[in-house]
Amino acid sequence: MSENQRLDQCIGSYRLQHLLNRSTTVEVYLAEHTLFHTEAVVKILDGQRADNGEIEKFLAQASLLTQLQHPHIVAVSDFGTVEESPFLVMNYAPNGTLRQRYPKGTRLPLPAILRYTRQIVSALQYIHLHNLIHRDIKPHNMLLGAHDDVMLTDFGIAVVAQDFDADSPAFRDFEGTVPYAAPEQLQGRPHKNSDLYALGILIYEWLCGDWPFTGSYDEIVHQHLYAPPPFLREKNVEVPLALEQVLRQVLTKEPEQRFSTAHDFLHALEQAYQTTHVPEIALTLPSRRQFMSPLPFMGQLSGHKAG
Repeated sequence: MSENQRLDQCIGSYRLQHLLNRSTTVEVYLAEHTLFHTEAVVKILDGQRADNGEIEKFLAQASLLTQLQHPHIVAVSDFGTVEESPFLVMNYAPNGTLRQRYPKGTRLPLPAILRYTRQIVSALQYIHLHNLIHRDIKPHNMLLGAHDDVMLTDFGIAVVAQDFDADSPAFRDFEGTVPYAAPEQLQGRPHKNSDLYALGILIYEWLCGDWPFTGSYDEIVHQHLYAPPPFLREKNVEVPLALEQVLRQVLTKEPEQRFSTAHDFLHALEQAYQTTHVPEIALTLPSRRQFMSPLPFMGQLSGHKAG
């Protein structure tokens, strides 16, 4: 069905008013409740273009989100199927996403970074306590509400953490966004701390305006797996040494060596921010040459997204 055919159509109790976004199989509309005249977002999957796997994933995401009740997670109030097309109804976030607010290359001051991080960590702590891994933490998936409060969204590839315990032999194909993806996620074994790693990449980006790892898809994968992130001082960014150390810990290659919980990471970050005196010690900067992997990178990763 075309955009013009859908406009003014009722989906559940909501009348579609304006197309906000569109992809190959998904359309997102601003809608109004027919009785209360409140605004909401209606996301519709084209049942004729989507395959069964996409439909199952869409409905699973909708069902999951109706169970998550948190001020920093986008709320889903309804979902169902109309004319073979699944839909879900979400809260409307009038200020777009964090990526729209801060295009790539934007540097943010530390107080603003901490304010956003507190809200994101609150959402992550909540989903991790529910044994969920988001797997796609990035600014594109963070909506801004009426008071610029962050709301985490897009749980389409979220998984249950216990499916990836240490004794599980199962691997998954990679799904996520490569510039923000933790090494273990790239290798098909996502961990709760994979979400913390992605948040660490985002904070790094906000501090210096760039990702720590850049290049082609394969080059970024290789760096995630084997190379340490460049020190922020290499990118002409002065931050307290303690804060630099916290970021390097959350970006370690082994998930168990990061932080026990999202709250622990936030606490360490806030403690580091309180550091007003930066010790005058020399940092040993890594070579610009990438670390070489002990074995050629042979894994074939599927389902990846561009950053």
